[in-house]
Amino acid sequence: MNTNGCSNCAIRGMFFDFLDDPWKHAGMEHEAARFVRDGLLVVKDGIITDFGPYEEVSTRHSGVEITHIQDRLILPGFIDGHIHFPQVRVLGAYGSQLLDWLQQWIFPEEIKYADRDYARKAAGLFFDALLAGGTTTCQAFTTSSPVSTEEFFEEATRRNMRVIAGLTGVDRFAPKDFLISADDFYRESKRLIERYHGKGRNLYAITPRFAVGCTGEMMDRCRQLKEECPDCWVNTHISENPTEVRQAKEHFPDCTDYTHVHEKHGLLGPKFTAGHGIWLSGDEMKRFSKAGAAISFCPLSNLFLGSGLFRLGRAKDPEYPVRLSIGSDVGGGNAFSLVRVLEEAYKVGMCNNTMLDGSINPREQDLAEADRNKLSPYRAYYLATLGGAHSLYLDDTLGNFQPGKEADFVALDWNAGQAAMAWHQSLAVGEGGPATIEEAAQLLFGIMTGGDDRNVDETWIAGQRAYKKPAVSRE
Repeated sequence: MNTNGCSNCAIRGMFFDFLDDPWKHAGMEHEAARFVRDGLLVVKDGIITDFGPYEEVSTRHSGVEITHIQDRLILPGFIDGHIHFPQVRVLGAYGSQLLDWLQQWIFPEEIKYADRDYARKAAGLFFDALLAGGTTTCQAFTTSSPVSTEEFFEEATRRNMRVIAGLTGVDRFAPKDFLISADDFYRESKRLIERYHGKGRNLYAITPRFAVGCTGEMMDRCRQLKEECPDCWVNTHISENPTEVRQAKEHFPDCTDYTHVHEKHGLLGPKFTAGHGIWLSGDEMKRFSKAGAAISFCPLSNLFLGSGLFRLGRAKDPEYPVRLSIGSDVGGGNAFSLVRVLEEAYKVGMCNNTMLDGSINPREQDLAEADRNKLSPYRAYYLATLGGAHSLYLDDTLGNFQPGKEADFVALDWNAGQAAMAWHQSLAVGEGGPATIEEAAQLLFGIMTGGDDRNVDETWIAGQRAYKKPAVSRE
């Protein structure tokens, strides 16, 4: 880990973060955000102790060592709500739709993670890629091998990163070498929880991969783990693909729908996240909302595998809002960059918006949902920061620059990326950089729609610089 910077210091620069959900401020979304053109972030032992305009904050901290990050927009570190650690090497592998793709590419690759050396090498590459994309926290799947979970947490510990993960439970419809019995899953999960949960910045998720791949016995063991370890998270998939939804009904015939499977087994509730949720009904969305459960929206993966278009506007229904994060879903998602994921999320929202708003006789509720589908820069970067933290019940710890929170952040170069990026961005802002919150938001939108990981100049973990973009050789 590159430890340029220090855990007891201050960072000066242009800061942009969120204090509220922009969807609650229709027409006035900037009221949910905060832009400090010349700010100072004071950090002690990896925790933010003070933040605000430089002229004010600096007078309270005379003599503090200051690192000045110039000509960059500094945002809270990005939070990836749904990613697969053991799919680094098969990122973007060509295949058919979800279930065939799993059999052809994913399970054969994940079996390799029972080898400790292989898993350790992959872990280094995985976290390198996260940091290069500005991601400082992730909720990740490992495999059904305890070795993969151990190596994931060990590498995260070395880098002092806030992560959520757990051993994957799957006991049917996968290769024999990939399956784990319900009893072995329970026993190994208990051991891993004891070893890693709450140790340093590691958090543990009870992880039934997806209900179709789990017998009733496996789901019962997950319930037992949640009852015995109630402060653990639960991480799974739901309603990603129509075939998967049909199979869930076939294999759990006593359940009325896919969500009922998790309700029946005592899993749906706070700290529960299900990836995708594309084909959830309106009633299921309401039950997610009432339970305090979350969905991770994975547009890059959903489009790559042809799974469908997530109803973002429905999930943000003000009467029944669902906690929501965004996920890269590597390797179904073919990039680690959450900037790329936001670009695809914007397109999904626009497509859904057109289908609702462009109907012959749109209903009033359709028009309202269509408006909520529109992913402004405020809404987008909220999902990647404070919104993601809120979905994971970590918004008391992460997500903005409030004192008391962990000092994870990313410095974005708004002029990097495509060859004409700087010229494009100059439409919104001159050479001096953004002067107002709206100008800053326009630059962020330009990064979202025309940029990628090349816009990530630095990534900081707990007040220490963990990544710096390499200088480009002109030779």
